[in-house]
Amino acid sequence: MSFIKHIGKHGDRKVAIIFRMVPGEDHMCLVTYPDTLPKQFHNAIMKVIESTPGQQAENLSDALHRNLLPDGRQILETLHREGMIKKVATQHIIVTPNATSHVHLNELNKMLGDINTGNEASDKMKKLDENSGLVDRNTMRESQAQTPVREEYKGPDIDMSDFSDTGLARQRQAQADRMIFEADQLLTESKRLQEEAWHLDPSLKPKKTVKKKAVRKKTVKKSTPKKKVTADPVSTSDPVA
Repeated sequence: MSFIKHIGKHGDRKVAIIFRMVPGEDHMCLVTYPDTLPKQFHNAIMKVIESTPGQQAENLSDALHRNLLPDGRQILETLHREGMIKKVATQHIIVTPNATSHVHLNELNKMLGDINTGNEASDKMKKLDENSGLVDRNTMRESQAQTPVREEYKGPDIDMSDFSDTGLARQRQAQADRMIFEADQLLTESKRLQEEAWHLDPSLKPKKTVKKKAVRKKTVKKSTPKKKVTADPVSTSDPVA
């Protein structure tokens, strides 16, 4: 198979697949985004991936564990300490062996796991490889139909070498616009996944709560008794002369 192992895509971003499956969570994997890392990280990781030991490693983590950054730090440990490793669902990672085919990582993991079960799995891998990829065209079309294609961000061309106040302002504005765009994409994707989850298990869908209107108690005004006005007693005696 003529493709570089341990490389895939998450949406429109390239990922280096560090662990194809998280122990105890076969549906999750651990990845890092090389193109977003500092140059020393990016170059060191890509050098390990493209090396013979890197391509022979079952998991990229094994090769990264044995290699160092230019400053002498261990690559895998530093990626972990710096928070540069992310956990992602395997169904959202796409491995692209060539320009005409692709396979989701969860499908690849299943096929690789089945190889040890006998000739049937090996024959399946051979058949898929003959179709110029890891999945046959019918499966690929079905997968493409089910997975929505994320729109790529197309922003203005920014001169990244312009360090004037205006140039830096434009760079920051472009970065902010891209982040807003990606946030909208993630929000749309999260809503789609949420709907799928509710369809598979309706009990997960939050129940609508009807707010009861507060009943006001009628207050009865107590009437204060009116005071009786008593007339002064009339004197019957004659006035003193």
